[in-house]
Amino acid sequence: MISDQDQIVNNLKSLHMPTMRRSYEEVAAQARAESWSYEQYLLQLSNLECEVRWQNRILRNLRASKLPPSKTFENFDKKRLPAKIANHLNVLVDGSFLNRAENILAFGNPGSGKTHLLCAIGHELITKGKQILFISCSQIVQDLLIAKRELELTKKLKSLSRFDAVIIDDIGYVQQSREEVAVLFTFLADRYEQGSLMITSNIPFSKWEQIFKDPMTTAAAIDRIVHHSTILELNVESYRMEQAQKETL
Repeated sequence: MISDQDQIVNNLKSLHMPTMRRSYEEVAAQARAESWSYEQYLLQLSNLECEVRWQNRILRNLRASKLPPSKTFENFDKKRLPAKIANHLNVLVDGSFLNRAENILAFGNPGSGKTHLLCAIGHELITKGKQILFISCSQIVQDLLIAKRELELTKKLKSLSRFDAVIIDDIGYVQQSREEVAVLFTFLADRYEQGSLMITSNIPFSKWEQIFKDPMTTAAAIDRIVHHSTILELNVESYRMEQAQKETL
């Protein structure tokens, strides 16, 4: 005859509750020692299961995000940020803009910290349970182009739609062909008011025709990106240049 303990273990296996299965005896001993009610015991046990699941979810999302591990706020010098941006950081990291499918656009010279800033925000959002993807503009264009050639562009767009925000690094860094521009525009249009974009660029809007090749497409792309967006202007000296100068002193 199967014991109560074995039945509990089997039930928890069937219910896919590994933390409760590992912990129920230890927590039961604590409950008896401290005279917990049945409800207190169940609450403590279920809290353990939920906490482990939450941490596992964050780890899965972090792996899927492809965010550079080093680009967090722990090693980001917030003192270099313009005051307007520094004062707005709390609003950005709380993640509420994701619920409204709003975008964040970071402009500035190379080395001004655009990528690091958006990645650091991305790391914070993941700790809140959000799904974030970091990808270079050139890489996402190539991925979309391959999907289009394999007649799977719709499937690819659907897979990207599961992310609360897609961080596109260095939009316009690589000069795209018209075919590449077409898939990039398709992606931007697909995200419009459906999911957030977080974009870095060294190129101001006034020169985006270099990216999208013609005035109509450029205007349409900018319109979709700027509508419902926060623009961060990082008009600061290059961090990499500052570090290089310090090292040569």
